Amino acid sequence: MSKPLTLALTKGRILKETLPLLARAGIEPCEDIESSRKLVFDTTRDGLQLVVLRGTDVPTYVRHGAADLGVVGKDILLEQGAEGVYEPLDLGIARCRLMTAAPLGWQAGAARIRVATKFVNIARDFFARRGVQADLIKLYGAMELAPMMGLSDIIVDIVDTGNTLRANGMQPLEEVAAVSSRLIVNKASLRASHGPIAAIIDEVAAAVERREAAA
Repeated sequence: MSKPLTLALTKGRILKETLPLLARAGIEPCEDIESSRKLVFDTTRDGLQLVVLRGTDVPTYVRHGAADLGVVGKDILLEQGAEGVYEPLDLGIARCRLMTAAPLGWQAGAARIRVATKFVNIARDFFARRGVQADLIKLYGAMELAPMMGLSDIIVDIVDTGNTLRANGMQPLEEVAAVSSRLIVNKASLRASHGPIAAIIDEVAAAVERREAAA
C-alpha cells in the first residue's frame, strides 16, 4: 500500500476558513478536527491525510517533504522564503494586511527608527527599499505594547479590522504586503506524485472559483 499524501493545515483562523473550502473540493476529515486532540486525520479522499500545525511550521514540513502540500499565510512565506516549494494557488481566505503602525500623532523625525515586529526579514527589505535606517526588534506578540513602553517607535504587524490598534492609541500607516492564505506544494512530491497532487490543486482551484462566484 502506497504512503498517503499529507496536506498540512494552519491552526486557528486559517483552519476555520480552509475546512469549508476543502469540503467544496470533496476533501473532509473523517472526524471533527476542532474537538479532537489528534494531530493527523484521515479524510474522505483516499490517499490523503491532514496534519494540523502552527503556521510558522507549515512551510518547514512542506519544504522538507514531511508534508506534500500545505496551506499557510503569505506573510509566513514572505518571511521565511519559498525555497523548495511551489505556490500554485491563492486561496483568497484569511485576508488581512501587513502594515506599519504608530502611536496617534507620531511623526518620523530621527535619522533612525526603532521597529518592533516578528516579521524582521520582510521589514528589513521594506525599509531598505525606502532608504530608511531601521533598527529591528524581534517580538512574538503584543506588538502594540512596544511603542507604549518605549521599546520601539513603530511596529510592523498584521492588521485585520484595526480595532486592536485603535484600542491602544495607534493608527495604521503604510501597507507592507497584502496577505491571504496560499496552497503550497513540495517540489519533489509534485514530481513523484504529479497526477494525484495536480488533481488536488485543480479541485481546490475549482472550489475557490465556485466560492468567489457565489460571493
